[in-house]
Amino acid sequence: MSSQDDVKTMSTQQVVTSLIVNGAIFAVFTTLFLLQRLKLKRIYEPKSSFDLINDEKKPEPLPRGLWQWFVPLLKKSDNFIIQQAGLDGYFFIRYLFIVACFFAVSALYVFPILLPINAANGVLKSGLDMLAYTNVDKKQRYYAHVLVGWIFYWSFLFVIYRELVYYTSLRQVVMASPRYAKKLSSRTVLFQTVPKQFLKEREFSKLFQGVKNVWIARGAGGLAKKVAEREKMALKLEVAETTLLKKAVKAIAKIKKKDPSFIPSNNVSDYVPLKKRPRHSLKFLIGKKVDTIDYISEELPKLNAEVEELQKKHMEAAPFNSVFVEFDSQYAAQIAAQTVIHHEPLAMVPAHAGIAPKDVIWSNLRMFWFERAVRKYLAAGAICALVVLWTFPVAFVGIISQITYLIKILPWLGFLKRLPTVLYGVLTSLAPIVGLAILMMILPIFIRKMAWLSGSPSLQAVEYFTQQSYFAFQVVQTFLVTTIASSATVVVPAIIKNPSSAMNLLAENLPKASNFFISYILLQGFSISSGLLLQLVTLILFYILPSNTPRKKWNRFVGLGSVAWGTAFPVHNTLAVIVFSYAIIAPIILAFGAVSFFLLYVAYLHNLTYVYKEAPDTKGNHYPRAIFQTFVGLYIGQICLLGLFIVGKGWGPIVMQAISLGVTIFMHLNFNSSFDRLMKFVPIDAMKPLDGISDTPSFNYRGTGISKETEIQELPQYAIRKFQPRNSFTIDQKTTSVRSENTYEINGSVPYDNENSVVTTPLLADGEKMSVPPAPFWKRYFLPHVYLSYKAVKAVLPEIYNLPDPNEEVLPGNEKHAYDYPAVSAKCPYLWIPRDPYGFSTIELANLQPVVDISDQGAFLNEKGQIHWETSPPSYVRVDSKKRDPFKEEDEEDFN
Repeated sequence: MSSQDDVKTMSTQQVVTSLIVNGAIFAVFTTLFLLQRLKLKRIYEPKSSFDLINDEKKPEPLPRGLWQWFVPLLKKSDNFIIQQAGLDGYFFIRYLFIVACFFAVSALYVFPILLPINAANGVLKSGLDMLAYTNVDKKQRYYAHVLVGWIFYWSFLFVIYRELVYYTSLRQVVMASPRYAKKLSSRTVLFQTVPKQFLKEREFSKLFQGVKNVWIARGAGGLAKKVAEREKMALKLEVAETTLLKKAVKAIAKIKKKDPSFIPSNNVSDYVPLKKRPRHSLKFLIGKKVDTIDYISEELPKLNAEVEELQKKHMEAAPFNSVFVEFDSQYAAQIAAQTVIHHEPLAMVPAHAGIAPKDVIWSNLRMFWFERAVRKYLAAGAICALVVLWTFPVAFVGIISQITYLIKILPWLGFLKRLPTVLYGVLTSLAPIVGLAILMMILPIFIRKMAWLSGSPSLQAVEYFTQQSYFAFQVVQTFLVTTIASSATVVVPAIIKNPSSAMNLLAENLPKASNFFISYILLQGFSISSGLLLQLVTLILFYILPSNTPRKKWNRFVGLGSVAWGTAFPVHNTLAVIVFSYAIIAPIILAFGAVSFFLLYVAYLHNLTYVYKEAPDTKGNHYPRAIFQTFVGLYIGQICLLGLFIVGKGWGPIVMQAISLGVTIFMHLNFNSSFDRLMKFVPIDAMKPLDGISDTPSFNYRGTGISKETEIQELPQYAIRKFQPRNSFTIDQKTTSVRSENTYEINGSVPYDNENSVVTTPLLADGEKMSVPPAPFWKRYFLPHVYLSYKAVKAVLPEIYNLPDPNEEVLPGNEKHAYDYPAVSAKCPYLWIPRDPYGFSTIELANLQPVVDISDQGAFLNEKGQIHWETSPPSYVRVDSKKRDPFKEEDEEDFN
């Protein structure tokens, strides 16, 4: 076999090795998941097995058995997924599913056409290279690649159109539903860069109608730092007390082991000598060591007094230039957020609607426009610099993947070829892939810091910034740099020898990186998906790492994981970009892409519906961003084809491919202009009533200031148009009253008790009819403006969206302080220690109660010194519709 054939064989061997290794990992992880799923319910089905979420969202458990759960999981409706995972989780799952389906369906026509054309009578490449474009040596065959590319890329443009229609329709329905429209955050707008004139509570009512509350953000003169220091100190005392009690109980257990008749006293000092009491250094390494309990007992009251004094003087602090304004309706808030308010440039902007109090980043509210602009460009510059610096380690990883070629240039590396075939395959396929994955795991931490630095006002804004920046990183480093580096070992020396051959060499060698990316897709699809199901990290954290206080043990049990959308979307977007880029050049990648995305879909469908809690709600905003980012794959794939045709001098295909690229650009620009505002704001016709006079969840007619006498009257000859809601409402044209089958009548407006019902308050967007006629699949697919419209989507919205959200954004009675600086009302933590069998905790409570609120109820130490909890921590308040103790501890022995 020639050296060239040997190289091609090793290229195929990389894919085979990656398939075997990742397949083995997939088999092991999946088997462990199947065997442990029913036994470790807290890990694999916590939402359905324990009372950790509201009853309305608690799903029915999946069927028992090794495989019986799989099909029922796949059959879960969109309603169920939206209810369990929220809009963000639902659209993430939808993205994985749509991409998997598109790749699978595309393979049905791409494979029969392109694989024979690529393989037949080519340049005699072997292995997987024989199925790629680079095996074609006849220009006439290029037309097949162009035409298949037209179908492939243009059909995905239609998919993008469908998804944008569906997303905007569903978002509008959800935002106008009682669940969202009635939220405090939906009625509240954050205005930044507010001129000094309007930094007064009463001034905003001069600008807008319907102003209900105004909160002016104020600095607090180091209050936040003091509050954080107090909390840290108090919790340190809690740990020290628990440690002291555990030491005493364990000491008694040792004595009883030798003397079973021993009767202990209730004096802790008898069992924990002074030198063994919890101690800490006042300064790192060099500080004086002090008794933790005694020191904090003395210092905490002083610090608490300082905090309370600063809290009393809070209103004396200078105001920030940011103001939260609550309106009496979502409609009024949306109007305010889109209005040009001030005559000066950059005043009263940006305006953000829908930020919940718990999601505000308070440190970024003080910035004026110039500081925000400087920070924004500094953050962007830092990220660009990191992209350049990160090129070197990523390029090294790419070079390792092509070590077979590298050995030709550097003969001293020849010893690597003497390794066993399997080990050599692992070195050239799996090692660089794992290295690349590790490199990419480090970046999000830095990017989120840059998002914070740039002035993001909310947690959602941080994730959105992260999504955009991390995707750029992924595309540049994971794809472009790796692709170039993978070919550099061959291309660069040849170009140096013969510069005129540069285009030919690049066209021939760049597609070779497809095998590397097939290995990368296999890693994500097989190893990562099965790892998600197994939740190895969660298992280690939950069962292996110790918890030294009842609070930490309780938090570990009740705390559910979540997905960080700012990093989850870019990773999978990049996978899609890779497949789109190579789909026509190396069609076999479609099969691997379809399987991998389907496995990821199953893993995330299970975890988002049965394991994870919802991340901070962005109303699905990451999805359209991901859809538009997928355009990168379409551009790269078509530009690469154009370059290959230019190198091959196929002039007809060059013109046709240029047309294809032009169509993609045209559609991209039009999608941007058509859907941009619909993805940011709630349309008026989705908030105002059809009859023009009723209240809706979003619109308060009583607050419009329009009287019956000044209304525009309907002319007698023009009857009010009929509409037919789901429960058969009709409008009597003579009396303008609404009747339903249950004899319910409306004269003038919908009664207040029924304003939470979307059905009884038809909106302008509902039009004449709220129902959409049934149709076959093909018709529903090709007419998204009808079958994915506002009306169609509204009919499938989960019923819970017609009810108020049981998870209130603020505690009852605290609405007036909802958007006040949190440190102003912060309380010293209520400490929680375990009671013990010998009464030590009772004495410790008596000693500490003058210092801090503390309790030993709901947690205990057994005679071996092991911590158990029975109820939630003292002063813990869960805000939901039932006001109940939320946690039923099942299988206690398994988790304590």
